[in-house]
Amino acid sequence: MRIVKKIGQFTTFFENIRQYPDKFFEYYRMWISSFDELLKTLRPHITKNTTEFRNPISAEERLTITLRYLSTGTCFAVLKFDFCVGRITIGVIVKDTCKVIWSTLNSKEMPKPTKEDWVEISNILYTKTNFPNCLGAIDNKHIRCRNPNNSGSFYFNYKKFFSIVLMAIVDANLNFVVIDVGSYGREGDSNVFKECAYCIW
Repeated sequence: MRIVKKIGQFTTFFENIRQYPDKFFEYYRMWISSFDELLKTLRPHITKNTTEFRNPISAEERLTITLRYLSTGTCFAVLKFDFCVGRITIGVIVKDTCKVIWSTLNSKEMPKPTKEDWVEISNILYTKTNFPNCLGAIDNKHIRCRNPNNSGSFYFNYKKFFSIVLMAIVDANLNFVVIDVGSYGREGDSNVFKECAYCIW
């Protein structure tokens, strides 16, 4: 079955939903001002050139596809019907846009903490929770993945599926301070913590 995309279909939807801020937030999981700010930063990196053979997918639609994937966890096979874009194309868009988001915003939104940053985080946590010498709250999440070729059971976790581990530390204001991604799913929390960037510092 071939999916036919009507010209301007996404543009019409995008213009309509912007007229309803609450619905925009419900769909995008962010306010219009935040979306516009993010788009302004990413646009030069995710805009593709128009050629004789194609009209590229707009930066707005590329970012929308990526945000829907990240916020809902919906698989590419479902998103292709929502956006009338091929499943493989959606995979490429999500991968490329995520790389741009990380490379563009990493140093600005989550810079490497300094000694002064840690002291400030500790002081705020002590004020709010009465826990002395606490540098943040830590937890991890198993991100489901396909078992890589020739990896044996490295990625098979105690929840009985294949995963990689994302470990994160947040401050008293629930802002991410440090993240570490990529440990084998079979690793226990203590081993992931021991090897993460937080401990290396």
